Amino acid sequence: MKKKAYFSGPRPLAFAHRGGANRWPENTLLAFQGAIELGFTHIETDVHLTRDGEFVCFHDDRLERTTNGTGFLRDYDLASLRELDAAYHFRDRKGGFPYRGKGHRIPTLDEALALDENVRFNIELKPRDRAAAEKLVRLVLDRGLEDRVLLAAADDATNRMIRRRIGGKIATSPGAKEIFFFWLLARLGLSRLWRPSFDALQVPTEHGPLRVVDPRFIRAAHVHGIQVHVWTIDDEAEMRRLAQLGVDGIMTDEPELLLRTLGRSSAHES
Repeated sequence: MKKKAYFSGPRPLAFAHRGGANRWPENTLLAFQGAIELGFTHIETDVHLTRDGEFVCFHDDRLERTTNGTGFLRDYDLASLRELDAAYHFRDRKGGFPYRGKGHRIPTLDEALALDENVRFNIELKPRDRAAAEKLVRLVLDRGLEDRVLLAAADDATNRMIRRRIGGKIATSPGAKEIFFFWLLARLGLSRLWRPSFDALQVPTEHGPLRVVDPRFIRAAHVHGIQVHVWTIDDEAEMRRLAQLGVDGIMTDEPELLLRTLGRSSAHES
């Protein structure tokens, strides 16, 4: 499998998970811009569709955990979402709310992409909806963003639909069931029998009692030219262990810690 431009950069790739969710209010322009200013070239985010068909960067189905709103995001149009405080529940390390009431809103995907044309986004589509998947693929293709995004969806049917539609033009990672199937084949030494059509396995180190990321799993992925990206790693020792193990990407909510652990000075220190 030919390496896509999306994956350019030093190994392991450093991903700011939701922009760096322990450092700034997650999935906000504040977080994305903060990660960019640190020197991150890869940012992970999630997208939902508003009632009026706009993609916004947001993780949960519901609004309560991070905003001062209530209910399902899909029941709001974009204008209504703009009235909510996306930083309302974010606490700093001292327990305070430094960004509450400062005008931080739920951003559109367009706004995130417009921050820096050199930054790549790892986009997970949250709705299990074929129309939403088609709309996201069309947005990426129509705007020539093939080298700037990786598309993911945990739902396997949605994920396979995305991969069929893009025909290998955009980097992808598989859904939950395909990940488990690949892991099982790797454990049995049979992964060479499968011809994966995705580019990266984005996984936790463990799933319940199962160890996911180990040398066997990484070797099996690399035989197919597939990258292994691990989430969400906020511990320095674990970051070091995974880097030494040979993973291709690490996603973190602690962006400064990851850069420091990998020996990469942030832009603030250069």
